[in-house]
Amino acid sequence: MLKLLYGVQTYKKYFGKKPRGIWLPECGYIPEVDNYLKEFGIEYIITESHGILYADPTPVYGTYAPIVTPNDVVAFGRDIESSRQVWSSINGYPGDYNYREFYRDIGYDADYDYIKPYIAHNGVRVHTGIKYYRITGDTENKDYYNPTWAMDSVEKQAGHFFDSRQSQITHLAQHMHLPPIILCPYDAELYGHWWYEGPDWLYLLLKKIYYDKCDFELITPSEYIDKYPEIQESTPCRSSWGANGYSEVWLNQTNDYVHRHLHTAGDRMVELANLFPNEKNKLRKLALNQCARELLLAQSSDWLFIITNGTMVDYAKKRIKDHIGRFTKLYYMLKENNIDEEFLKDISKIDKIFPNIDYMIYK
Repeated sequence: MLKLLYGVQTYKKYFGKKPRGIWLPECGYIPEVDNYLKEFGIEYIITESHGILYADPTPVYGTYAPIVTPNDVVAFGRDIESSRQVWSSINGYPGDYNYREFYRDIGYDADYDYIKPYIAHNGVRVHTGIKYYRITGDTENKDYYNPTWAMDSVEKQAGHFFDSRQSQITHLAQHMHLPPIILCPYDAELYGHWWYEGPDWLYLLLKKIYYDKCDFELITPSEYIDKYPEIQESTPCRSSWGANGYSEVWLNQTNDYVHRHLHTAGDRMVELANLFPNEKNKLRKLALNQCARELLLAQSSDWLFIITNGTMVDYAKKRIKDHIGRFTKLYYMLKENNIDEEFLKDISKIDKIFPNIDYMIYK
């Protein structure tokens, strides 16, 4: 609930208005979240495909039309076909052999003595962003990156996506009394980060939609709701986009020990917010806000995801331990009215995300 509230506040800060919709973390949905969504003025959410396909009752048009829950929250489901084309590194566009290889970086490839002045200050190799190779194929012997070849692939795939959506929408429209909607949500980090050529692909696609003969139009979920308010009532099923589609990525035998610490910290944060309501003392207020930051950072779903997938496990465990440890130390300092200013200053420099956080959201 508190993450939702902070998300709404952050959106309002930067866009000057409250958001009408939200992409729930990890595309996760449980029916109990509806009341909080309504409380914060959220009209619609984006769910994973099977959250709609297995809704109760079964939606007539699957993911090609939104549904509305009994609590009046509209849910849009991610389109399977278009998601696979763009998101999948195996079957999708980002895996094209002509594209830049993300994992080959001179921070790791170059001679250590040469690269040492440009990597981490402690001498640890890191990504520099300078990458000379293309994906090439399922091989360690990578060929050099060729920008011309990459742009050829971008143009072909922008055209392929355009034609695929045209065909998909034309076919669906024959069987629906409302225009079908194809929802295509992707993580922003895909474009330019994992898929270096992604922004070029997106730019060419949008140009084609604007200039070419096109039987469909771009539309946002908000615009679709306003234009077509006739929506079937149905309750999405519990779901996420994690492996196997539910919650086991974030709650299993490899990471379940974390949750008791998160719950304890969450209860303690509520306790502090009620113990120090609208705190005026500057030092205590800084400590209370830092507690809220450490809790939010500890609750990041990425740590549990990393532990489950076995990548950089020690790092993820360390982050959880660090944030819970810092939170707990501050908690006792506040309770005992004995705040270590140097400690607070040090961790405030390390964990300075959410600059305008207000601990009172936990009251």
